[in-house]
Amino acid sequence: MEKVTKFLTSASDLIWGPPLLILLIGTGIYLTIRLTFIQLRLLPYSLKQVFSRKHDKKADGDISQFQALMTAMAATVGVGNIVGVASAVVAGGPGAIFWMWLAGFFGMATKYSEAILAVKYRVKDSNGLMAGGPMYYLEHGLKQKWLGVLFALFGALAAFGIGNGTQSKAVADVMKNTFDVPHYITGAALVAFGALVILGGIKSIGRVTAFFVPIMALFYFIAGTIVMVLNIEAVPAAFGLIFSDAFTGQAVAGGAIGAVIRFGVARGLFSNEAGLGSAPIAAAAARTDYPGRQALVSMTQVLFDTLVICSITGVTIVMSNKWQDSSIDAGALTAEAFGSFLGGIGPILVSIGLVFFATSTILGWSYYGEKCFQYLVPNRKAVLFYRVIFVGFIYVGATASLDVVWVLADVLNGLMAIPNLIGLLGLSGIVVMETRRFKKKIDEEREELRK
Repeated sequence: MEKVTKFLTSASDLIWGPPLLILLIGTGIYLTIRLTFIQLRLLPYSLKQVFSRKHDKKADGDISQFQALMTAMAATVGVGNIVGVASAVVAGGPGAIFWMWLAGFFGMATKYSEAILAVKYRVKDSNGLMAGGPMYYLEHGLKQKWLGVLFALFGALAAFGIGNGTQSKAVADVMKNTFDVPHYITGAALVAFGALVILGGIKSIGRVTAFFVPIMALFYFIAGTIVMVLNIEAVPAAFGLIFSDAFTGQAVAGGAIGAVIRFGVARGLFSNEAGLGSAPIAAAAARTDYPGRQALVSMTQVLFDTLVICSITGVTIVMSNKWQDSSIDAGALTAEAFGSFLGGIGPILVSIGLVFFATSTILGWSYYGEKCFQYLVPNRKAVLFYRVIFVGFIYVGATASLDVVWVLADVLNGLMAIPNLIGLLGLSGIVVMETRRFKKKIDEEREELRK
């Protein structure tokens, strides 16, 4: 088993090396240029659409645009927002946060493109529910079904790692370390909660995440804002260090600027999943009249995830100077940083935030994995079987140490991105065409308001 783990670790390092990171960020830059910086041009309109119910009442789809966004947010706002950001600062220094922001900025164009293709090429399954995502636009748009099959296979398996085991393990560890709750009790509680929500399908998941995700995000945002307001004098210096270190790498051992860029980009993309191909699966379920409308809503996910929530973690860590203490593990760094400002309540707030974030990720990824499995095995009983297995694995993740599974999931995540990025680049012309079509609709709506 040790040899297998070592082999998978080497494979993970290879897959997530510079070539894939360059492809991920390069795709975001390319799409940003082709879409003429849509993440800036239409950001105010997209934020307005997030809370609008005007256009999705009679359109095809299973859940509202907001519920689709919250399902995607649930899947991406997880352990990476707390532990992932901390590990980026430890490995790459404060400057890694700048590159995380940059990856998030270009990732907004990637996320937009994924969603527009997901809605355009979605289909109705035998139960009358929407099914969409990379596997469908790879098959029906790019006409390369084999790539769709590969993506679905990687996604169905990866869901047990990134969206299940690693998250339930993080929750169980936090509950044990902070509140002395045994792992098996946390595991049982997560299974019970997961069964109530996941077995009900996307409509159940959408309702819960639409209620759950805004509360957890607001909770963490308020906690971080309190820290910054109470220590406002330290904020300018923290931002100054982030920007200066981004181009010098002086804070990193050996001053390796390459490490600053690599870890910042990698953790940013790992957190918001732009280019991974997961979020468009949720976007495809949304009730929307135009692919472009849901795409603009989906684009804001990266804004909330990376440019807001991850920033709170990163800036707080830099303000605390705890990242310079080599004795503090990356997993405990965020809690230590908050604790340095808020005392004993700090680690508790971070622990609660991590429990919320990780639990929500389980819900979102259960749907991603299910839809990937459904693409491979379009059978209602088989899909229900997948849900049951997924729920049961939550307990395994919370109570067992399965390092090989987590490393395998990391490999599969990287493999998911490759066919998805091929699809995005190959269908970029369709993305531009659909964007122009929806822009005309926006202009018509604005003209009606003027009358």
